Amino acid sequence: MKTNNVTRMLTARKIPFSVFELPEEKLGALEAALIIGAPPEQVFKTIVVIREEKGKAILAVVPGDREVDLKALARAVGEKKLQLATEHQAERLTGLQAGGISPLALINRGFEVVLDVSAKNFEQIYISGVSAV
Repeated sequence: MKTNNVTRMLTARKIPFSVFELPEEKLGALEAALIIGAPPEQVFKTIVVIREEKGKAILAVVPGDREVDLKALARAVGEKKLQLATEHQAERLTGLQAGGISPLALINRGFEVVLDVSAKNFEQIYISGVSAV
């Protein structure tokens, strides 16, 4: 198994997981779901969201077949207004390439991570190239 910061973090926290090898090219959650044979609603993607006021960006983790509801997210995090980051902004803010922005790799970097409540509907979810329980 190929190890990286995500797999080391999951192992250290004793979180069971399986690794899925994906092509090097940028993939969206829908393409990743097809490759690994998982339902798109169970494959979660990370969307970088910028606050109107100063503060670190938010990492919204949503099902691959859905979009971020900015109004609902703003209410959830106590903000008046939020905006989606452009691909360039997302890469600059996270230091990771779009299509590979992992909330698990950014856990200790000060981002607020908001996981869509639908994740509770599944025994396991697919995120960051791994299946975690």
